[in-house]
Amino acid sequence: AMNIGRSLAVLMKCGTDSVSLFSVSPAAERLRHILGEDDNTPTPTIFTEMDTLQNEGGEIEWKESARWVKFEEKVEEGGERWSKPHVSTLTLHSLFELRTCLQTGSILLDLEGYSLPQIVDEIVDRQIADGLIPPDLKEKISFVLLRKHRHQTKKPIHRSLADIGKSSSAASSEFVRQAQSRSMNDISDTPSTDQLKNKFMKKIPRDAEASNVLVGEVDFLDKPFVSFVRLAQATTLGGLTEVPVPTRFLFILLGPQGKTKSYNEIGRAIATLMVDDLFSDVAYKARDREDLIAGVDEFLDEVIVLPPGEWDPKIRIEPPKKVPSAEMRHLGQMNGSAGGAAGGEDTEFPAPHELGEELKFTGRFAGGLWLDIKRKAPWICSDIYDGFHIQSISAVVFIYLGCITNAITFGGLLGDATDNYQGVMESFLGTALAGTVFCAFSGQPLIILSSTGPILIFEKLLYEFSKSNGIDYMELRLWIGIHSCLQCFLLVVTDASYIIKYMTRFTEEGFSSLISFIFISDAIKKMDTYHKITPPDYITSYKCECISTITIRHTSVKDAVGETYKTNFLSYLLKLTLYMDWSQLSKKECVNYGGTLVGNSCKYVPDLALMSFILFFGTYSMTVSLKKFKFSRYFPTTLRKLISDFAIFMSIMSFVGLDMLMGLDTPKLIVPTEVKPTRPDRGWLVMPFGKNPWWWYVASFVPALLVTILIFMDQQISAVIVNRKENKLKKGCGYHLDLFWVGVLMAACSFMGLPWYVAATVISIAHIDSLKMESESSAPGEQPQFLGVREQRLTGIMVFVLTGLSVFLAPVLQYIPMPVLYGVFLYMGVASLSGIQFWERIKLYLMPPKHQPDFSFLRHVPLRRVHLFTLVQIVCLAVLWILKSTFLAIIFPVMILGLMVVRKLLDLMFSQHDLAWLDDILPDKDKKTKEDDKKKKRNKKAAEPESDEEPNSSVPPPVKIPMEAIESHTEPVPVHVNPPAQNQTSDCEYTDPFLHLLLCQIVVSCVNV
Repeated sequence: AMNIGRSLAVLMKCGTDSVSLFSVSPAAERLRHILGEDDNTPTPTIFTEMDTLQNEGGEIEWKESARWVKFEEKVEEGGERWSKPHVSTLTLHSLFELRTCLQTGSILLDLEGYSLPQIVDEIVDRQIADGLIPPDLKEKISFVLLRKHRHQTKKPIHRSLADIGKSSSAASSEFVRQAQSRSMNDISDTPSTDQLKNKFMKKIPRDAEASNVLVGEVDFLDKPFVSFVRLAQATTLGGLTEVPVPTRFLFILLGPQGKTKSYNEIGRAIATLMVDDLFSDVAYKARDREDLIAGVDEFLDEVIVLPPGEWDPKIRIEPPKKVPSAEMRHLGQMNGSAGGAAGGEDTEFPAPHELGEELKFTGRFAGGLWLDIKRKAPWICSDIYDGFHIQSISAVVFIYLGCITNAITFGGLLGDATDNYQGVMESFLGTALAGTVFCAFSGQPLIILSSTGPILIFEKLLYEFSKSNGIDYMELRLWIGIHSCLQCFLLVVTDASYIIKYMTRFTEEGFSSLISFIFISDAIKKMDTYHKITPPDYITSYKCECISTITIRHTSVKDAVGETYKTNFLSYLLKLTLYMDWSQLSKKECVNYGGTLVGNSCKYVPDLALMSFILFFGTYSMTVSLKKFKFSRYFPTTLRKLISDFAIFMSIMSFVGLDMLMGLDTPKLIVPTEVKPTRPDRGWLVMPFGKNPWWWYVASFVPALLVTILIFMDQQISAVIVNRKENKLKKGCGYHLDLFWVGVLMAACSFMGLPWYVAATVISIAHIDSLKMESESSAPGEQPQFLGVREQRLTGIMVFVLTGLSVFLAPVLQYIPMPVLYGVFLYMGVASLSGIQFWERIKLYLMPPKHQPDFSFLRHVPLRRVHLFTLVQIVCLAVLWILKSTFLAIIFPVMILGLMVVRKLLDLMFSQHDLAWLDDILPDKDKKTKEDDKKKKRNKKAAEPESDEEPNSSVPPPVKIPMEAIESHTEPVPVHVNPPAQNQTSDCEYTDPFLHLLLCQIVVSCVNV
């Protein structure tokens, strides 16, 4: 009855404050003020260790029971190993008890501490000064707090077996022996050797600081002893912490006997809060007790409660692959939108698609080009030295093999299409020249240049037109290249790349998916040609014998040489015939010794088609497996990451070695060995005048316009895909600068009679993937965080320099089988499809709804609308594929523009809400949507005060209960005391918090009505 009376007294205050229930709570207001203070110093990562007081053999010591960096790790009951990292599951009661502990205990902020004994004296003296403990307990409490700390260390199995039983007998006697001669301080002042050599330090960031939680029960206290300490400077306190990390925070809880479980849960609660990004920031910036309590209140506001009857508390929740960032939670606090009441609901619209200021229309002559140069100039030096990393080696090998394979493939096709005016040698030199210049001076050096299918078709049609009309092909091609170069310059100086802003995900995914499917299709088509390499059809005949032909050879020698030599030779042949078993000779030995092979199976050759497919699929499968190896459970993290980085190199070397071991004549990589034009009657320089009528110099402007559209669309769409915000590029990009250098290289390659080059989407994506960086020191259980891409120019330059030097590497490259390189092609095509939403939506057609992944767009868009949008993309992709496979492939760039038109028409089929989740809102529609949202908010605010009726909703609006209304049963009204008064109780146990919450909810509902 007294508890109900106290609760009703609290409810009176809850009722008076209910008018502002839907406004920001005082705790949130206080936190907003704390977190809003300008402080350039970042909050360090906190390593939290919880030690519990143990009594073994009459001796007491602190024993490590759990630790946190991001997730919780417990010492297993066996005491010989750590548990797997898991999400801390706390009881709501322990959080209320912790809140009461912080209200009633002593709080020491910015304490000047240099050693543990001095800090303990300060803590105990403060407790005595505040009247929380009597002075006669000072020595006992100090004695307990200065006992030795035994940390959990990994031991070898044989050592662990040898130590069985030692802890209870030998260890206890050792403690007794030391207790006879030791002083009050039983903890070392400096870190031990085991602490300094602890390998767990690799998991902790360098700037980390420690938070030590000490909980235990003693027999000389009748009420809890609670203290929260923040040191002015982080200090290394000897053997207090498992690792040599300086301590910044201390939480001490000693209490009467009989409540060990309650004390441990409170310790786990404060330890979990200390590694929480938001609360740790509050702990660093708190000015008094109320700030800390406000941090606990806000933590409670975000807590999600699990029903006790619907899950097993013994289950350890695996760490999630992705958690909300601290920046987003801080931003929510600043905006007053933090809180867990919504249950993690998503916003109405996703983050808008932004391409950045690189595509801003300046309205000035070459304004965009000038901004690109200014943006990239500060990174000139770092673009070089950032490439000096072991990861760059694997990237160079991977992209180099892809480039030379592409150069050989397109070089051979160009040679067939142009009667060897352009061949493999021109392809190699053109790739080396264009790629090196572009990577050295472009705005985005991660882009890889290569020949493309539409360019190949244009070259074929142009050569056939020139041949049928008696026009010199090379001279006409030169003028087309010059006009295309000038047209690119015109696009650059007028900031024409601005139209890329209208290319949404719909266009990007359609283009990149098409290129990926082309890579996959070409790799399989190349392998399909190896079916022609079949063995002779001698299935039932396996006989092949070696027969001596000495008689025949004797006759011929007798006619040719003199009598003396004939006698010696016949003597040698006689001995050879008598002592040699011809049936045991191999085919090669039989021929060398002059024998004859007899039998149908002697003409048998191995099945090269089967071997080629083994090399092809083996290279692809091994690469995929090794790329995923960094997520496996085997070997240390560093070794797993190294294997993943060099996956392609290891796969290539493995199957090249297998091919050499088998000794079969599989198709090998053929590289030119001499630097000379493929066609003997042409040189390395094309003259612009003398072979064609003058009016062709002007008329070539028309086909050049088509080439320019092709170059512009190919280059800029690939650049948009590379510069996606998902790649976290930090050095900026330069669409105008990239197009400028592509135009320069168009003219240069035209004068030298080399192929034209443009950004290669798939190889560029592969380049990005091979240079992705992840966090090195991640907390146990935490997935490595994607940090971005190693942006530099060195890998691209090295790839194309090696491509140019491939002529001199021919003796080594000739051992690489072509099926191995086609396997790399297949991997490039498949890998570039990962992360494309279009591909994920295609797979939804084959999944029942209950098995579909929890994609964000499925939460907001009906499934039938998702399938309809995907179907439109599939139809567009099929049309592009058909055009690509015919002579109409030359208008392929115009069809990419057609995708933009189709996307514009989708505004008539789908709402802007659906398009925001499935695609991106067009720039003009984006402005209109924002204006509509503002109008809706204004109308909603204007309508709220006038409405006295309940809203038409099946779900009641969330109600936030001010934590100030929840108070200890000893005080009906919350009173914040710093320091606490003497007549306050220090009992951390919180009585009937759920009854208080229930009654408060009743009053809130009555007030709302």
